[in-house]
Amino acid sequence: MTDQATTQQTGSGTDAVPAQPGPRYEDTRSVIPGAGPAPRPGERATLRLRGTGTDTDTEPDEPARYAPEWLQLREPADAFARAHDLLDPLRIRLANLPRRADGFIIHDIGCGTGSMGRWLAPRLDGAQHWVLHDRDPYLLHFAAVASPRSAADGSRVSVETRRGDVARLTADALAGASLVTASALLDVLTREDVDALAAACAGAGCPALLTLSVAGRVELTAPHPLDQEITEAFNAHQKRGGLLGPDAATAAAEAFSEHGATVRIDSSPWRLGPEQAGLTAQWLRGWVGAAVEERPELAEPAGRYLAERLEACAAGDLRVVVHHSDLLALCRPVGGAA
Repeated sequence: MTDQATTQQTGSGTDAVPAQPGPRYEDTRSVIPGAGPAPRPGERATLRLRGTGTDTDTEPDEPARYAPEWLQLREPADAFARAHDLLDPLRIRLANLPRRADGFIIHDIGCGTGSMGRWLAPRLDGAQHWVLHDRDPYLLHFAAVASPRSAADGSRVSVETRRGDVARLTADALAGASLVTASALLDVLTREDVDALAAACAGAGCPALLTLSVAGRVELTAPHPLDQEITEAFNAHQKRGGLLGPDAATAAAEAFSEHGATVRIDSSPWRLGPEQAGLTAQWLRGWVGAAVEERPELAEPAGRYLAERLEACAAGDLRVVVHHSDLLALCRPVGGAA
């Protein structure tokens, strides 16, 4: 790990993660509800990819998967981390699609506050219509209000929102789609969910750009004897209930490949330094907390570990690399498109 933990080399040069002060990280009680990289007891995903035999729009009181404050806090790090090298092959595929009067149709699955659209829409040429899917009406409202209005070439970007689950994600549900996107979603799905997603995209002949899946690897300065134990416990927690957790990108690559797609995976790590202390502190609490939920016997040493890490964070001495993976799946087009 380099000392330049707040910079990342991309195809367009060296950029820095924008500073994001967040909440007061000195107060160990200052925890955003729903913050952190793992769900809390009683929380559910904001989206289900398959039906459950019930009316999927009749659960208005169900809690969101993530608090909007957490999504806003992590957005600058997410935007900086995403793999820019996947954009050129995506642009080539989109350029070869038949032209439509309403532009590209892009489905954002589990859109949250809409950060994926704010990142991607201004990086693509041509008119775009984004279909934002989430279960939480507040998040959908936020995503719609804060959506970008123009593409890279100045073309118009429009949005619509669809509340509730994608109850049965099929090729018919994606008919006419130019692209499916999602961010920080694959690792909270099951293998069956991912297989359904791959089958739907392949059946519709549309590519998928699926970013920021946890990779199960973390680097912190300075190394600590408990780092590995907490990492292993957290990874096990991520896989509770059959979720894919750190196996998500590999499982998705296999699923899309089985449907004839060309798949590429690139790394997309968070690189957090003193300027991102608020995000780092919230992430630490969620990471350690999930590990302790998985292995309660770690509670006492993990408590001391967390206090030490938070103290280093407050002093500006902590740098963290949280590894993620981005996946681009170029499914075989339908209807004679190149």
